[in-house]
Amino acid sequence: MSPDKLVYMANQIGKFFARQGPERAVAGTADHIKKFWDPRMRAQIIAHLKAGGAGLDPAVRAAIGSLAEVKWEARGQETHKQ
Repeated sequence: MSPDKLVYMANQIGKFFARQGPERAVAGTADHIKKFWDPRMRAQIIAHLKAGGAGLDPAVRAAIGSLAEVKWEARGQETHKQ
């Protein structure tokens, strides 16, 4: 899927949750993307954020950033388990 389409979709999700306040908007957006987006879509939007995140609303940037941190932490834990 194109990065522009993913940005549009993520921002739409963010706009829905924005009515609930900044903290809930970030958490709700992250939770929705985690639950309902295909892993490949999540990986693409995380890569887009790491490449600068052009077009992403601030709360959506934070939400995707939190997903990237969780993904990174999970990888680190796998490496340390032996």
